[in-house]
Amino acid sequence: QVHLVESGGGLVQPGGSLRLSCVASGSIFSLYTMGWYRQAPGKQRESVAVITSGGNTDYEDPVKGRFTISRDNAKNTVYLQMNSLKPEDTAVYYCHILGKIYWGQGTQVTVSS
Repeated sequence: QVHLVESGGGLVQPGGSLRLSCVASGSIFSLYTMGWYRQAPGKQRESVAVITSGGNTDYEDPVKGRFTISRDNAKNTVYLQMNSLKPEDTAVYYCHILGKIYWGQGTQVTVSS
């Protein structure tokens, strides 16, 4: 059993920044490919960014150049630095272990003036 706990969400004005964190339980975090996903009201959950165990990253087009995913294996933590936020980034953000059933409970990000 692996538990994922996200934090760092909140209300921010357009153009602002937030940093999300996701802490994972378990001792083999470093072996996992981790992803950030988001779900806006009335929409399906969508991928945002992924990072492999080796640190390779990939981003969906809407966030390229604005978001950065990173990880600290010593802290069992994956991060999502979000800059130049837009109202359309408003969603609940989840972290996920790719290929596994584990999801966090989500953290709300609201971008509004």
